[in-house]
Amino acid sequence: MKMATMKSGLGALALLPGLAMAAPAVADKADNAFMMICTALVLFMTIPGIALFYGGLIRGKNVLSMLTQVIVTFGLVCVLWVIYGYTLAFGTGGSFFGSFDWVMLKNIELKALMGTFYQYIHVAFQGSFACITVGLIVGALAERIRFSAVLIFVV
Repeated sequence: MKMATMKSGLGALALLPGLAMAAPAVADKADNAFMMICTALVLFMTIPGIALFYGGLIRGKNVLSMLTQVIVTFGLVCVLWVIYGYTLAFGTGGSFFGSFDWVMLKNIELKALMGTFYQYIHVAFQGSFACITVGLIVGALAERIRFSAVLIFVV
């Protein structure tokens, strides 16, 4: 009798993780708030941070050009991220690149989740890192390349 009770108890215990996995995914408010704060901090690091940092490293006559290049490439990458960047990076199906299911973010539902936070917050967070990457590259090319060539390179 003792053995049968122990076996049934262990069997029920083994089924508990399955019940937890069957629960529907819900968005955690704290995770969403934390991701939005992190996104804002990365964006503040890009526009005033990198633009002013690289502006201080170059000659005075090129500071305005540096600020313009960082701000314009930031805006361009934001637009390109929404158009095709997110779907190529995080789309499902492709072996190397993602699919084109989320071009212009058209098939993403408003309440779609990525883990415990909304997918649109994930889009913004990852897009901010795409923007800061281009800002770093523009800083490396400061005083070495024309603005039109920078825009062609970014696209």
